[in-house]
Amino acid sequence: MSVKVRFAPSPTGRLHVGNVRTALVNWMFAKGQGGSFVLRIDDTDLARSTPEFEQGIEDDLTWLGLVWDERYNQSRRFDRYEEAAARLKASGRLYPCYDTSEELDRRRKVQLSRGLPPIYDRAALELTGAEKAAYEAEGRRPHWRFKLDGRRVAWEDLARGHAEVDTTSMSDPVLIREDGLFLYTLPSVVDDIDMAITHVIRGEDHVTNTGAQIEIFEALGGPTPAFAHMPLLVGADGQALSKRLGSLSIAEMREQGYEPIAITSHLGRIGTSDPLEVGASIGALGAGFAFSKMGRSPARYDTADLDRLNAQSLHGMDYVTARPRLTELDADLGEGFWNGVRGNLQKFSDVVEMTTIVRGPVTPVIEDAAFAAAALAVLPETIDETLWPVWTAAVKEVTGARGKALFLPLRMMITGQAHGPDMATLAPMIGRERIVKRLSGETA
Repeated sequence: MSVKVRFAPSPTGRLHVGNVRTALVNWMFAKGQGGSFVLRIDDTDLARSTPEFEQGIEDDLTWLGLVWDERYNQSRRFDRYEEAAARLKASGRLYPCYDTSEELDRRRKVQLSRGLPPIYDRAALELTGAEKAAYEAEGRRPHWRFKLDGRRVAWEDLARGHAEVDTTSMSDPVLIREDGLFLYTLPSVVDDIDMAITHVIRGEDHVTNTGAQIEIFEALGGPTPAFAHMPLLVGADGQALSKRLGSLSIAEMREQGYEPIAITSHLGRIGTSDPLEVGASIGALGAGFAFSKMGRSPARYDTADLDRLNAQSLHGMDYVTARPRLTELDADLGEGFWNGVRGNLQKFSDVVEMTTIVRGPVTPVIEDAAFAAAALAVLPETIDETLWPVWTAAVKEVTGARGKALFLPLRMMITGQAHGPDMATLAPMIGRERIVKRLSGETA
């Protein structure tokens, strides 16, 4: 059986790290098995879904390298959901309920006060035709619930092992609202059947829902896919990440300068036994993925780890890959420059500052004018790759300075900074004219 998975985001907001992790694990599992990845836009809520958010989802996934094999919009499949609903109604599994939210809330409070579980009491199943007509005459419109079998539903979860849900402890789920809007569950099951989805991979907060969904799969006569419920993300402090996800949108992370391979390596490997290192490629991440590597504890999302991986991805980036982006930033000073500065980059845009060190203008920091004059006096006339070792040896000879007392003042005078790339690489690129001006205290 060929593996086929789906990612079904709602176009009502931007993708954040939580749902991108779900998309990524689906993609990695499918590609690691030689299977297919389906993008299914859950836009059944026509009032809240927007083309802008839909385009944003596509842009974010494409940028991350999560390219889909098939793509669908649920808003174009309402006829299939209507057909499925009609079948469930005909078999008595989907029944109309006229209870208002206030009435349901009141019943829940009574149940809780009696120490009973707050589940729906199926009062609607006792309604007569006359009572239903009376509600309709009042202007009430029914919502529709799926009648659960009330049994233990078991499955072998790829991430959690053996799992069971007792549907007697659950309310019959609402599948269609009073206004006729299909809620997530029915379209999802219908689409999974129609699209031959073999594996449903999502967060462990959906475990309970799975019991009801398996019953709907069976009621519709479709094959039930395999399930995997991953541990959820938490922050570095162990607290729930959900309330902070808005500040972790992929669009914002892209604007902040994070590399796609750093994001996917981070999200793909946290909470697993794999070392938290940058993958060679998105394809390599997929090839190395296995649910057996995934732990049961929540996965800790730590921005410090992402920052480290981002820097690591840049430190290993070759010039051919970097060159188009360097050109965009007017920062292409050649392969030697890139190889010399990439080890100091945290974000790709940091390279602009590195080019300023070479091309100027730089305001030198001179704390000892006599030291600067002595260094200038022994500056070689010929500027080549031997400049830095030859020159620093000469400065050491005439000033007696050594170690940090030798190298730090020279760096501060030439670059205006206390830290940075290897001066043996930068100094020849800066050139003798600029070095002379900077040693003389001029901005150049």
